[in-house]
Amino acid sequence: MIDPKLLRNDPEGVAANLARRGFEFDAAGYRALDARRRELQQETQTLQNQRNERSKEIGAAKKRGEDIEPLKAEVGRIGERLREAEQALSQLQEELDALHLGLPNLLDEQVPDGHDEADNLELRQWGGIPALSFKPRDHVDLGELLGGMDFEAAARIAGSRFVTLSGPLARLHRALTQFMLDLHTIEHGYTEVYVPYLVNARALTGTGQLPKFEADLFRVEHDPDFYLAPTAEVPVTNLVQERIVEDGDMPLRFVCHTPCFRSEAGSYGKDTRGMIRQHQFEKVELVQVVRPGESWDALEALTGHAEAVLRRLGLPYRVVSLCGGDIGFSAARTYDLEVWLPAQERYREISSCSNFTDFQARRLQARWRNPETGKPEPVHTLNGSGLAVGRCLVAILENYQEADGRVKVPEALVPYMGGVRVLGD
Repeated sequence: MIDPKLLRNDPEGVAANLARRGFEFDAAGYRALDARRRELQQETQTLQNQRNERSKEIGAAKKRGEDIEPLKAEVGRIGERLREAEQALSQLQEELDALHLGLPNLLDEQVPDGHDEADNLELRQWGGIPALSFKPRDHVDLGELLGGMDFEAAARIAGSRFVTLSGPLARLHRALTQFMLDLHTIEHGYTEVYVPYLVNARALTGTGQLPKFEADLFRVEHDPDFYLAPTAEVPVTNLVQERIVEDGDMPLRFVCHTPCFRSEAGSYGKDTRGMIRQHQFEKVELVQVVRPGESWDALEALTGHAEAVLRRLGLPYRVVSLCGGDIGFSAARTYDLEVWLPAQERYREISSCSNFTDFQARRLQARWRNPETGKPEPVHTLNGSGLAVGRCLVAILENYQEADGRVKVPEALVPYMGGVRVLGD
């Protein structure tokens, strides 16, 4: 969440920043609420002091043999007023807490202005777009030719937006996962972690999915209720929930492979064909927890680690900086990696790499001990897909296809495929 001190001291500045997202924040209304909160806090403190003083007077009067009933009645009246003030303060604080949780992160000044993805800023491209001498098939048609990609079977089992993979395609999916994990742990220095796939509301609130995006989640009715993790970002970032990390242990770098589950509530009619947008998919996720002064360099490094996967696989891609109107709720700045898909003749997102600054940390109560002050301070958190496995498989099928429907295996994956170099032979 946004630093409460900043909100209290400069709500107009916060409103101006959030307006770049298209988010309207009522600074005057907030000032009025906060002023009322301070009044109620002062009132409760004054009434508590009065009740304590009168209670002491009762004891003294009793020792002197005086009639204490008037004092007891006054203490009762003060107590009633105190209960009313405390209840009003509690209700107002709940209102302010809900308001704080509903505010998105402040944008970094380098985030480009804009309303939607059309206004995102392309930073660079890598790899030449393949010049195919034939009309490219999409991954659905290629999967049908190769066998092993079955949407009808998945629909019978679970419904739409699911797929089953078998044979060489299932192995390619697994090979991609293993390749990514090895690259990030051996060469990029991440620690691999295994985490729960079910998470609680506290964890989702900490990373910013709740309360705003509950419609995008799958909820499991239980005691207590759980949610299926929409991304490994949630359980992995929550490894530092309510922790104070010592300076000598910083920075923390985690990599994790998990299934991800999303309801796609806002995507009716979008990408209904194939594996691009599904209820269940897998990702290899990168999470970093760093000192505040290091997070912008960390974002560049993390983005480079995600890019390394695409480069090793020889997949053409571009990097774009998301504009204010397209950036995620919790992010201060985001770079999207978009891979080229020949059948669609366009780039499609395959990774989002974000710096959340201290936004998630304040919600999570995640801190580090600053050696200069000896005091705990909020950490900065970052994450990015390294990469989305299913979309990576789609990109390989479409970019490495041949005219007869066979698909070459990228050289980096051959060892993970048992030496197989061509699918469909």
